[in-house]
Amino acid sequence: MGLRLLLVLLLGLCLAGGGAQAQQVRIKDLVEFDGVRGNDLVGYGLVVGLNGTGDGLRNAPFTEEIMSNILERLGINVTGEQFRPKNVAAVFVTAELPAFARAGGTIDVTVSAIGDASSLLGGTLIMTPLNAADGQIYAVAQGTVIAGGASAQGAAAQVVQGVPTAGVIPSGARVEREVAFELAGMKSIRLALRTPDFTTAERIETAINGTFGRGVARMMDAGTVRLDIAGTQMPSAAHALGRIENILIEPQRKARVVVDQRSGTIVMGDDVRISRVAVSQGNLTLRIEEAPIVVQPNPFAEGQTVVVPRSKADIQEEPGIGLAEVPTGTSLSEVVAGLNALGVSPRDMIDILKSIKAAGALHAEFIVR
Repeated sequence: MGLRLLLVLLLGLCLAGGGAQAQQVRIKDLVEFDGVRGNDLVGYGLVVGLNGTGDGLRNAPFTEEIMSNILERLGINVTGEQFRPKNVAAVFVTAELPAFARAGGTIDVTVSAIGDASSLLGGTLIMTPLNAADGQIYAVAQGTVIAGGASAQGAAAQVVQGVPTAGVIPSGARVEREVAFELAGMKSIRLALRTPDFTTAERIETAINGTFGRGVARMMDAGTVRLDIAGTQMPSAAHALGRIENILIEPQRKARVVVDQRSGTIVMGDDVRISRVAVSQGNLTLRIEEAPIVVQPNPFAEGQTVVVPRSKADIQEEPGIGLAEVPTGTSLSEVVAGLNALGVSPRDMIDILKSIKAAGALHAEFIVR
């Protein structure tokens, strides 16, 4: 079991039962509704209360500047003062304002150090306004930072686990402004497929029309289905979308093989097929050993010490896969299962798949990362 090979669950079902029927999926898990989306927010703030792990103000002058601004807003004049505390850190605060977020609601925020602070553990974020792309303030963040790591340092050693310079504040921002979006007044809406596919879009159109009647849904292209809200005869667009998103369909997807060379991971679907092909695989190992000998002259004799080189070279061929023929129509999952049973390493298995693809026998999209 030394192979680091990951197969999708659908592949396992295919090997066990000789093929499995594709499961039906809700439309809401396949599409995005046009206009129903979140908005990114960002802010620049200050984390205080750190245990000597904050920014060095000589290396991060922007930390001193924002600290001065905050103190002046609180009525404390620090003009010309010299203060260099080590328990503050300048941070960027990011969040996503979800669709239909209302004023007074709360959202999660992520806090990340931008100076030379070594840790945000135990820190507290001071009131930070969060702006959207239009420059308007949509939320205000404040709270205790929960960092995702730990660090310890001694006189001559330091150990760091995780990333202590970044953390989150659950429900750390309060929504102050709502995004204007009138769903109730929309006469039509588009469904955008996350993975464009003509067959899946046609099945979505058929399923919606089968529920509400012909003409309600119309496929525009592989990634878009247009929905006529008025034709659904529902009280509002929200009622129509609430019913449409739970309709079940059987999605279609391309045959695809994804390979991660760094970890030796292979992921594939059960619809990957290969044509008739022969496979032979083996490894050659070249070893060169150096064992020089030092030759010295006899005592009281004239001469110089000489190094005599001695090398040993050897070539070994490791056991591999002999010439094997794969019949037409065999699924790639069966081939990989056979290679796995023979003890082929993930690296060699990836090379074999590349060669099969280069030979034109692998009928699938081959993605290498």
